[in-house]
Amino acid sequence: MKKCLLLFIFLASVHVSAIEKISSSFEFKSKNFSHLLSEVVGLDQKLLKMHLKLYEGYVINTNKLLKQIEDLKLSNQEGSLNFGALKRRLGWEYDGMRLHELYFENMGKVKPLDNKGALYKRIVRDFKSYEAFEKDFISTGLMRGIGWVILYEDPIEKRLYNCWINEHDLGHLAGGKPLLVMDVWEHAYLTEFGLDRMGYIKTFIKNISWEVVSERFKSRNLL
Repeated sequence: MKKCLLLFIFLASVHVSAIEKISSSFEFKSKNFSHLLSEVVGLDQKLLKMHLKLYEGYVINTNKLLKQIEDLKLSNQEGSLNFGALKRRLGWEYDGMRLHELYFENMGKVKPLDNKGALYKRIVRDFKSYEAFEKDFISTGLMRGIGWVILYEDPIEKRLYNCWINEHDLGHLAGGKPLLVMDVWEHAYLTEFGLDRMGYIKTFIKNISWEVVSERFKSRNLL
């Protein structure tokens, strides 16, 4: 009986160690968005390549932060100033990674929004018309400052809102589901459009993959 108990404890410890090893060795991988170079109309390939490279940097930095945090935990330094600083930084790098993925995913392979579909009907219900939604989306994107514009669905009240996200990790609707994401940081347009942000926003709207956005709307998961 005692031998069985010792064997059980040994196997359990091995199992836990294996899980920790898998967890600590996990790394995010950059997604391949090279198809956008031929699909997106109106955005210079050089600009897109630079933007994709910047996105890859967020993936790299997210992995570095997770590794550094894990190392501090293994050395029992959870109470250190460094631990707290890295934890706070994680939201910036992680959200920068995810928001860029959502942004690139809802571009290219352009299909118009189905005016008989569920998303179109919800937009009309919450904004009174598609035109009113687009005007509000553009106006949000023209706000002074750098950040993101996200069409969010409140999963509780089932309502849509165009939100301004200042820093990557600030301004999100708690529990909200991002449906359409537009990057309005200067790196997304400045080298091609200069100060003509309106020109960039109109180009972005022409390249929206509404099929992707509609699938996000149908999904029951929070992306």
